[in-house]
Amino acid sequence: MGSSMCVLLKLLLFHLVVAASSFSSLKQYSCHDEERAALLQFKQGFAIDKSASGNCAYPKVSSWNPAEGGTSNCCAWTGVQCDKRTGHVISLDLSSSCLYGSINSSSSLFRLVHLQRLNLGHNNFNYSQIPTTLGNFPQLTYLNLSASVFFGQVPSQLSQLSKLSSLDLSLNLDPFHEGLLSIRESDLRSLIRNLTTLEKLHLSFINISSTIPDSIANLSFLTSLLLKDCGLFGKFPARIVELQDLETLDVTFNQDLTGYLPEFNRSSRLVSLKLGGSSISGTLSSIRNLDSLQELDVRACNFSGPIPDWFANLTQLTYLSLSGNNFNGGPLSWIGKQTKLTYLDLANINLSGYIPSSLRNLTQLFYLHLPSNQLTGPIPSWLGNLSRLAYINLSHNRLNSSIPESIFNLMDLRSLFLLSNNLHGTVEILKLENVTVLDLSDNKLEVLTESITMNATLPKFRVLRLHSCNIKEFPHFLRHEQNLFWLDLSRNKLAGQVPKWMLNVSTETLKLLDLSTNSLTGFGQSSPVILPWVNLQVLALNHNMLQGPLPIPQPSILSYVISENNLTGEISPWICDLSALQLLDLSNNKLSGMLPPCLGNFSDDLRVLNVQNNFFHGFLPQAYTNTSNLRIFDVSLNQLQGQLPRRLANCVMLESLILSNNEFHDVFPFWLGTLPELKLLSMHHNGFYGVIGKQKRNFHFPKLRILDLSHNNFRGEFPSEYIFSGNPMRGIITLGQRTYMDPISILPVGGTSVSYIYEFSIKVTNKGVYRYYSKIQEDFGVVDISSNKFEGKIPEFIGNLKGLRLLNVSNNILTSSIPSFLANLTLLESLDLSQNKLSGEIPQQLTQLTFLSSFNVSHNNLTGPIPYRGQLTTFDVTSYEGNPGLCGDVLPKKCGDPNASQLPPSTKEENDSGSGFELDWKFALAGFGSGLVMGVVLADVAITRRREWFLEIVGRMRLIIMKRRKSRGPRNSVY
Repeated sequence: MGSSMCVLLKLLLFHLVVAASSFSSLKQYSCHDEERAALLQFKQGFAIDKSASGNCAYPKVSSWNPAEGGTSNCCAWTGVQCDKRTGHVISLDLSSSCLYGSINSSSSLFRLVHLQRLNLGHNNFNYSQIPTTLGNFPQLTYLNLSASVFFGQVPSQLSQLSKLSSLDLSLNLDPFHEGLLSIRESDLRSLIRNLTTLEKLHLSFINISSTIPDSIANLSFLTSLLLKDCGLFGKFPARIVELQDLETLDVTFNQDLTGYLPEFNRSSRLVSLKLGGSSISGTLSSIRNLDSLQELDVRACNFSGPIPDWFANLTQLTYLSLSGNNFNGGPLSWIGKQTKLTYLDLANINLSGYIPSSLRNLTQLFYLHLPSNQLTGPIPSWLGNLSRLAYINLSHNRLNSSIPESIFNLMDLRSLFLLSNNLHGTVEILKLENVTVLDLSDNKLEVLTESITMNATLPKFRVLRLHSCNIKEFPHFLRHEQNLFWLDLSRNKLAGQVPKWMLNVSTETLKLLDLSTNSLTGFGQSSPVILPWVNLQVLALNHNMLQGPLPIPQPSILSYVISENNLTGEISPWICDLSALQLLDLSNNKLSGMLPPCLGNFSDDLRVLNVQNNFFHGFLPQAYTNTSNLRIFDVSLNQLQGQLPRRLANCVMLESLILSNNEFHDVFPFWLGTLPELKLLSMHHNGFYGVIGKQKRNFHFPKLRILDLSHNNFRGEFPSEYIFSGNPMRGIITLGQRTYMDPISILPVGGTSVSYIYEFSIKVTNKGVYRYYSKIQEDFGVVDISSNKFEGKIPEFIGNLKGLRLLNVSNNILTSSIPSFLANLTLLESLDLSQNKLSGEIPQQLTQLTFLSSFNVSHNNLTGPIPYRGQLTTFDVTSYEGNPGLCGDVLPKKCGDPNASQLPPSTKEENDSGSGFELDWKFALAGFGSGLVMGVVLADVAITRRREWFLEIVGRMRLIIMKRRKSRGPRNSVY
């Protein structure tokens, strides 16, 4: 009895001790009053906004409500962790908490002096600077400020956090995905020097703009290094990849980062290697030992050589992107053993052959991207067995089958790109019930746009491109589509009026509408129609038969292209409301009246203004010079008059100025020579006059490479040295080089993944022979000063312009002999010296011009024999006529036969050189990471003149001969 009582007493005593201990423990876990107050004050400084961050999960501070029945113990609040012994707050995790507001160094947050971990990632701190007082947390081991809209310099005080093992400042971006933070090179080196215990360093999208410090390789504990899109340049330090614990390395989108990868050791722990968008080069042989590699991204680098067969051994891969390199390509024989792959990107790497059956083993695949190769044969039906596929892109190949029915059964499929193949057969697109992005353009398909199945579920398309699909009427199912973002029905057989119900389709969501190259006549109204799409940013209605006044888009429009129609009337004042315009093309219509001055009041983002080939008259408004970002300005083929606005010199980004075929009456605009980007200046067929004198000021047209002054009233000597001194055409260009003038890329508002490209090509005519340059190389040069009153010698400085392809000085009063220095123009394709007063013999050195395909020295005072070597042997009598002292096999007067008859005088009009160049503007749209490009020629303005039937026949025959010649370098380059 006594013994039992003793046992009970001991048990009771034990429970009392445990209870007391628990009470004491609870007391210890209670947070400190001053820290609770600091947290509540911090909460009150922010609004809860679920749209503040793209990754807003749950507003954690919502549970911090002690006054509304919640606990007052802040250690129990969501996101707060306290020390078990002291009760001090040591960890604060408010990531993805929908916080919106500003933060600074006086924030109550910095009263939590015992913090060891701080995570504020994925909120919106409204362009605040990172507080310098973060350096007052000496115990901090973890700091995450990623994706929270911080702005400005990364403070140097972060280098004081010597115990940090993880630092993440990445992904602080504006709405256009541009980085908001920057760090000085000295501060970066200090940070690396002091934070020696770092395991994770994530600085992606921070503007570093320096080389990668080699000292990063001293961070011996580093496991993850993310430096994506930081503006890094110079040689990549190879020592970094030798770090024993490194698992993740990402330096993507640093295009000036160079170097080679070293050979990796088998002991390497690297599982993710991402170099895409850099200039790192070499072969892939260095990674053969990375058997544990799970992610490999080398897209758009400078790798070359074969894709090695041992790629089949990388069986742990889940992500593989090799696109846009110079690989030898070949068949996909190495694919199939990587059964864990979910993402496969092999675009534009010269793949050939059939899609291999071994690819069917990749049962986890959800992303298949194989465009822009030379794949042939059918689309395999077993693709339908890869049930997880959500994205398929086989565009721009040579596939030549029908679309397998099994593709329509992929329940997870959301995006299907099959454009530009040789696919045939019938496709019922309404069977693709779950697909939201579809592009079947440029095939031989018969696209059925109506369902043959009763009560079919209609797809909810976001992007629908049926370019060149032989569609004869607007698909009726579109009237039910209210989520379209991109609709392209261009190059079909749509005719007549746009149906009225189309004006109710996706009025809130549509951002791009392309109905170009059809036979549409209008929108069913005689008065100007107001287009209803309130968020439309790109409208392409060019190459139709639209009549009446201009349709009126909403003010959201960025790109309005309506060239090549039959539109009439004046431009109405509503155009002044388009304040966001970046591109306006009204060319090749029948519009009239004066150009409204308000066109110059558009936003400073206006890049392209093209009104060529209409009936506009009057003066060019001064207001057109207000847009400093203007790059292309074309008012040619109108009836404009007067002087040029001197304030055109304010358009410092101007690259192309086209003034041709108007009635301008002015002296040469030497003041345009200050424009730093001007590459093309066309002024032909106007009333420009006077001597082009040398200027004392520094007006030297630093980038001009295409100049046409023909058919004006200039006189005196042509000052080529004044216009082209310091010009890039003076450099010797390697024939194999292929650098092109940059097209204009127009980015939409709202962070969408579509970009708009506007570029031009040139068609050059000379004596009935046409040359078409579909994309303009940076070293492409044209000088045409024909049909003026220039006198004196051919300027010696012209011999320095090594990039010249076409030189026309015909129909002037030039004297002296043909200079031999013209042989220095080794790229020259067309040389016209006709209708002058040149004398002497044709220099033998001109036979060295191996690219010359058009040559004319007719109607001068030349004497002696025609050099009978090289290209000069290919030209007929029309190139030499009108020179009584010339002799040669192609002339009636043979050399050594003084009694031979002469050619009769030419009946060619004296003031018509039959030469010139014309511009073809192109508009293209690209996006969705698919390699998707659609091009529409917006203008093809030909300035034709009468020629004798004989010259026309000769010209056509020579054109045929030229096409049959073997390709010789840039002359036959095709984009």
